[in-house]
Amino acid sequence: MSEKRESYSQTFKSFSSTFWVGNFLQLTERWAYFSIFSLLALYLVAGTDEGGLGLTHTQKGNIMAQITAILFLLPLFFGVIADRIGYKLSLLISCVIMGVGYYLMGMATSYWDTYFAFLLAAIGCSFFRPVVQGIIARHTDEGNGTLGFGLFYMVGNIGGLLGPGVSSYLRTTMGWKVIFIQATVIILFNLLVILFLYKEPKTERQYNIPLLAEIKGSVRNIIEALKDKKLTILLFLMVGFWTVYNQLFYTLPNFIEDWVDSSRQSDWINRNIPLFGSTFTENGQIKAEWFGNIDCVMIIMTQMIISYFVMKMDQVSAMIRGTIIMTIGVTLTFMFNQVIFTVLGTTLFAIGEIAVGPTISAFIAKITPKGKEALYQGTYFLPMALGSYLTGFFTGNMYDKWSDKHYLLQLEMKQRAIDMPEGLSKKQFFEQAQEKLQMSPTEITNLLWNTYHPNKYWYIIFSLGLLTAISIYLFNRYLKKLAH
Repeated sequence: MSEKRESYSQTFKSFSSTFWVGNFLQLTERWAYFSIFSLLALYLVAGTDEGGLGLTHTQKGNIMAQITAILFLLPLFFGVIADRIGYKLSLLISCVIMGVGYYLMGMATSYWDTYFAFLLAAIGCSFFRPVVQGIIARHTDEGNGTLGFGLFYMVGNIGGLLGPGVSSYLRTTMGWKVIFIQATVIILFNLLVILFLYKEPKTERQYNIPLLAEIKGSVRNIIEALKDKKLTILLFLMVGFWTVYNQLFYTLPNFIEDWVDSSRQSDWINRNIPLFGSTFTENGQIKAEWFGNIDCVMIIMTQMIISYFVMKMDQVSAMIRGTIIMTIGVTLTFMFNQVIFTVLGTTLFAIGEIAVGPTISAFIAKITPKGKEALYQGTYFLPMALGSYLTGFFTGNMYDKWSDKHYLLQLEMKQRAIDMPEGLSKKQFFEQAQEKLQMSPTEITNLLWNTYHPNKYWYIIFSLGLLTAISIYLFNRYLKKLAH
């Protein structure tokens, strides 16, 4: 036993100072990114009189889905540039671009202003990601690589928890715009860390190949990899997984804000721990973003335990079971409008995510021809990008027509032939509707829930997740046939 503890301790001490700088940069960058992204779905559709942009869900879906898809695609090319110009310069450039993008997002007042500001921030983020992963790869080896990347993944989730937590408090006490200032300040702090603490390792760079030719070569290599039928089928199947996965971040915050009644829990917090009232609650409800944070908490607390059990399964079983568990979790959050199911569903979602996330890379490695490991692993981001793009339809057009509370209330008022003044904000529309219908907010919510069934959204999500799990099973049988 003592030998194992000593071995672990020695492994921990073997990491260089640059490794820890890389982890710190990952933590703060994830803090900055998720301090905005976890609340973005709420901010974009919030009324202008509440500090939001007042966009439709379709516009929200376009911004979040299209830009995130670009964010996942660009690292395939930026990694080549970073290797050419050096990591330190790449980090500085990426942080400047991110900082400017986040600042402009706070200044934006229209759809296109926000779209292009978020695009700029995403470009910076896309440049940052392969570089910081490269730092960890350069400063780990076979002996400490597993622990090193485990720490890297963990600190990323810590940043993903801290960012939304701080933003949740700030947006209540100081308004929506301050969350963009927070992200900008954190990125500026990263610039100082890079300038004064990050030491560029000495590496020999090859300049004999033009940069553009090298990028074109990367594209050709990806196309060549996709000619492998097994890889292409797997990546296509994982589009379904990522589309279901994205619902937790793109759609669920809006669904919770529209339909889930957490007034009893909010009242308990404000009576018993009032110090946390402004952080966790708003307008008599628990803030929607805190339910999404359950995912990060679960990953931080249970990743090692769940990973231990997943290691005992074969990869396909882990992927199928994880996908089913995650799908059941997401389904529960949309099927019911009660807090218990939102919490339970998000918890199950996290367990499924932990089971599937790392296993996808391992399964790709399993079907990879020798000598093409890096190339095949590079395709991992393709289904994530396509899944993000497709999510735009589900969280945008579909939610607008099926589940948006404001739209359904407008529909109800028209069917009752009750005239409403033009040009009202969402908040004003609800207040006027309460007066004309002589109903409380809870009564209106229950009326719309029972009349229009906005939870039918879960049928599509459940079907897509189940289809993905079945397809993975059939794909594995196909592989076994090829092997015989």
